[in-house]
Amino acid sequence: MNSPLNLNITALRQRYIAGSLTPAQLVEQLDAKIGSDDSHHVWIRRLTRDEMLAYARKLQGRAPASLPLYGIPFAIKDNIDLAGIPTTAACPDFAYTPDNSATVVQKLIDAGAIPVGKTNLDQFATGLVGARSPYGAGRNAFNPDYISGGSSAGSAVAVALGLASFSLGTDTAGSGRVPAAFNNLVGHKPTCGLLSTSGVVPACRTLDCVSIFALDAADTAVVLEVAQGFDADDPYSRRALPSADRLGSQFKFGVPRDEQLAFFGNPDTPGLFRAAVQRLQSLGGQPVTIDFAPFLETARLLYEGPWVAERYAAIREFIDAKPEALFPVTRQIIAGASKFSAVDTYAALYRLKALQRRNEAMWDGIDVLLTPTAGTIYTVAEVEADPVRTNSNLGYYTNFMNLLDLAAVAVPAGFQPNGLPFGVTLCAPAFSDAMLLELGARFTKEPS
Repeated sequence: MNSPLNLNITALRQRYIAGSLTPAQLVEQLDAKIGSDDSHHVWIRRLTRDEMLAYARKLQGRAPASLPLYGIPFAIKDNIDLAGIPTTAACPDFAYTPDNSATVVQKLIDAGAIPVGKTNLDQFATGLVGARSPYGAGRNAFNPDYISGGSSAGSAVAVALGLASFSLGTDTAGSGRVPAAFNNLVGHKPTCGLLSTSGVVPACRTLDCVSIFALDAADTAVVLEVAQGFDADDPYSRRALPSADRLGSQFKFGVPRDEQLAFFGNPDTPGLFRAAVQRLQSLGGQPVTIDFAPFLETARLLYEGPWVAERYAAIREFIDAKPEALFPVTRQIIAGASKFSAVDTYAALYRLKALQRRNEAMWDGIDVLLTPTAGTIYTVAEVEADPVRTNSNLGYYTNFMNLLDLAAVAVPAGFQPNGLPFGVTLCAPAFSDAMLLELGARFTKEPS
């Protein structure tokens, strides 16, 4: 009897180098495993066996050790282009078929990775629940009665179910972190501009970034190394700045005041967060209580302020022509853009600049900030009954991140008594990506 396929990048590379597995054999096994059942609503368009084999055959004659992602299968959120495969952004009427892959996708393919399919999402990447899609609500990998998290719903569940080694999402307000927490994955939200957004359907173009889901922090770091890089064709691309790869044996981490922590009635997650604080302490961290109020005020700007107008600007021609094509909740949110004036926009920008300055001072006293990734999780039924409030609660710890130009990694932090995962997020100023992933690896490493 065949043992379960281990899709960890290091494990696959070892098998390829040893000659006990070929990319074509991997494709055959994955194709059989994925099958035709999609009860979790992972895929909008999974690649066929022959389409995946075409990528595998391009690796023939190449030494497995010569490519960092040789034969590694990955999934792609369906607002990111893959050449020859429709991009829908979870809106069938919006669909188009690109001639070229997004810059970040092409980098991964050039490094040997094999695309598996395009994944489901909250329509136009607007939401943190994974349920705002005409292709079906994303279902949690551990209990399908619960949400997958979003908007990068299918990307997270594909990795959690063992259908891909890693996946690409996008993260404007938490879409690359909330699904990681709900599916026991590492979710890295890179520094804005570190990964190119050329070939990505924009949500809020000034804040968007491509994110990475993987089984562990080491795999995430491998993918990040390949995927990052300045892209002159992307006006928001930035050249990486040097930063320390790791913290010292002693470091300081910020924790919000007790009264500023929110778990939305969940009786089990507060204890898991306290355990995460203790875990960082065991790694040499000294907790420092910080005032979380500036972060919360910044977070409110994202959906209560004029940044929602960016979501309208991104698809203005389409939504004006076919407003009925949008998922009802998505249309309701984006339609709110019309109430903001240019004066409102400048007032919000001035307020954001003041909040950014307050935030800068806080980093003089801490190296990283630790928060829950989300205070609780909801069933699909709960989200459908109250879509706006539940979604808003999930953004409590995430919506401020890109407005404040922070990098973040969401990591697993235990399980609730009901068997559902809980996760925490480590964040720090821009270009701290390598340090955060190194600390994330230490945090999740099993004690020896």
